[in-house]
Amino acid sequence: MTRTTHDAALRVLAVDDEKPALDELVYLLRAQPGVGEIHAAGEATGALRVLRAHSVDAVFLDINMPGLDGMELAGILAEFANPPAVVFVTAHDDRAVAAYDLGAVDYLLKPLREGRLAEAVRRIAAAQPTAAQAPRPDPNEVIPVELGGVTTLVHRASVSWVEAEGDYARLHTSGGSHLVRIPLSALEARWQDAGFLRVHRSYLVAVRLVTGLRAVGSATVVCLRADGSSGAVELPVSRRQVRELKQRLVHGPRRLWTQR
Repeated sequence: MTRTTHDAALRVLAVDDEKPALDELVYLLRAQPGVGEIHAAGEATGALRVLRAHSVDAVFLDINMPGLDGMELAGILAEFANPPAVVFVTAHDDRAVAAYDLGAVDYLLKPLREGRLAEAVRRIAAAQPTAAQAPRPDPNEVIPVELGGVTTLVHRASVSWVEAEGDYARLHTSGGSHLVRIPLSALEARWQDAGFLRVHRSYLVAVRLVTGLRAVGSATVVCLRADGSSGAVELPVSRRQVRELKQRLVHGPRRLWTQR
């Protein structure tokens, strides 16, 4: 569900597991002159899927939801390289302190009043960086990995590909692999502007290391040069991702596409 207006208007995501409440929130957001593109999701996993496909400036978020609740989702969003602003929209007035501790821009109580929503939108718009100030992905970002009481800092630049292992992700680097308690979907949303692409439900790859694609029967695999070594890796590519990967290879900085 989207609506696009002027490029300066805010791009927002509304998240609520109760459809009537979600529909009302979207309706009220549409009435705000400062809001342009609007997306909606009924739970946290759906919200992460939207964030994987679209850039948004702000997330208007319920707290009590099945699976990941709003607080947990806000914690994940805070780890993004360029996190969206978060506004909680809830019927509960006892979580405000925790919400602001997570960096929330505002805390709105249901039933939602249009005036309070307008105030939250103004706060978000005032905090938006100009084009010249827009943050860029930090090339030196590190992921702390805990193992046996020892913390290792893994630089994102050293990661060749990432493999999903349930609620964990395994970071594959030239120096070995590291298991971290971060869902692959969260890393995908966090690293999509830093040259990483989800090629399969289980794999995220550094596009800079892709040397080509290869057909294996009716399937496709991506050929990946292991960074810092002479070895190579081949990973499966889901059918729906083949086209996007080809486009990234053809139009991206490597301009390298092979099909063998």
